[in-house]
Amino acid sequence: MKYWKLAGSTAVLAILAGSGAFADVTPEEVWQNWQDMSTSAGQTVTSASAERDGDTLVVSDVALSYEKDGTSFSSTIEQIDFADNGDGTVDVTTSDSYTMALKAPAAADAGSDVPTDLKITVTQPEMVVTASGTAAALSYAFTAPTLNVKVEPGNPSAPAQGSFQADITELDGKYLVEGDGDAKKVTSDFTAKAVKLSGAGKDDTAKSDVNFSATIADLAGNSDGNFLGAQAMTDLATALKGGFAINGSISRGAMTFDLSVTEDGKPTKINGASESGDMSFVMDATHLQFGGNGKAFNLTVASADIPFPELKLGYQEAAFNVAMPVGKTGAPADFAFLTKLVGFTVSDEVWGMVDPAGSLPHDPATVVIDTKGKVTMTTDLFDEAAMAALGDAPPGELNALDVTELKASVAGAELTGAGGFTFDNTDKTTFPGVPLPTGKLDLKLTGGNTLLDKLVAMGLLPQDQAMGFKMMVSMFANSAADKDEMTSTLEFKDKGFYANGQKLQ
Repeated sequence: MKYWKLAGSTAVLAILAGSGAFADVTPEEVWQNWQDMSTSAGQTVTSASAERDGDTLVVSDVALSYEKDGTSFSSTIEQIDFADNGDGTVDVTTSDSYTMALKAPAAADAGSDVPTDLKITVTQPEMVVTASGTAAALSYAFTAPTLNVKVEPGNPSAPAQGSFQADITELDGKYLVEGDGDAKKVTSDFTAKAVKLSGAGKDDTAKSDVNFSATIADLAGNSDGNFLGAQAMTDLATALKGGFAINGSISRGAMTFDLSVTEDGKPTKINGASESGDMSFVMDATHLQFGGNGKAFNLTVASADIPFPELKLGYQEAAFNVAMPVGKTGAPADFAFLTKLVGFTVSDEVWGMVDPAGSLPHDPATVVIDTKGKVTMTTDLFDEAAMAALGDAPPGELNALDVTELKASVAGAELTGAGGFTFDNTDKTTFPGVPLPTGKLDLKLTGGNTLLDKLVAMGLLPQDQAMGFKMMVSMFANSAADKDEMTSTLEFKDKGFYANGQKLQ
């Protein structure tokens, strides 16, 4: 659906972002370019008048509308000014506030029989978009001291009601659009000093209501992409082969949030805070990457459905990252996988449910799995027909795997490890169905026996199971004589599997 182009920070800004003829042009040409672009997107644009006032083209009562498959969008902007700066650039400003109406039929596939009916009000006093550059490389900047977007029900008599509001301060950004025709290369970045979000919902039939608020400081983002025409983007696999690509990142400073939910008279309150966070993404015909990081997160939950007044949890750092080839590769290509949770804590009430006597150390827990390697892709992951034809066969071959870091620590015990393997895909018989590995993994466990003994004393682990586990581990590990520490090297070599030099297969 095309109406999304008008649902960002401002309808005018979104339209300008898709235009390619703002450099060294007159206000009339900019206005015409806007109308042409909107029409090509399936929208209808009309105005009551378009008249010159000195260096400025004043366009009044601009009406935009779109309708397809039962979904409709409409908006009226009282005034848009296109001011000629006399230096080949044009400043575009709109009325301080305007409204949009969005309607859509009920999403039956989502199990809902409630149609969408929304009123969206955009308030943006003193927002200015300045276009410059050349027709083949359009650059434009925007700035807004404040920007407010408010979403309300379009039908006030509906049984379920909800509203949402976003307030942004000190918004600044710029775009560079290059290319002729439908294909464009777009580079962008933006910053916002602060973002405040709030929302509320109520359903009298279900006897429930929800209230939400959040604040985000120092929001920033950037992106770089090659975009094709609307027709070319209907099929992702085809678009990627045709040159579609995008990459970008977004970061934030401190964040806080509060959520209050009441159902059948039972309240639940959730609040939290985080010091900082970021996310990154890349997609093109050859590879895909998606990752994120968050630091100093804390969450508190109070509810009648939990057996104690509050549940508290938090962590020092959490991160994830996935990077992999997605198209056919003529040679081994890089992949990576990371999952990381450092310094995870829960409230003492939770510990008290499993350890009422306080026998175990309540140290923060940590889990880290950091790997990278090489894989040769034989099938395009976005080609649905080719993937379906594979059946149970893999879409590629694993060539190498490096375990950069393996770490797990909880209740006083810690397991660490690192190693690497290569794989011979011409031999899948030595280890049936698996390419022949060569390499080793070094492991170290500290505090393991002490933890087992405490679990037995607490009655959480039978004595015979603990003894059996210790005996099994002792067969494959070297134990330190003066401390609770074991080490082991698991190795694949000469078409065999070894543990501390002892051949097991």
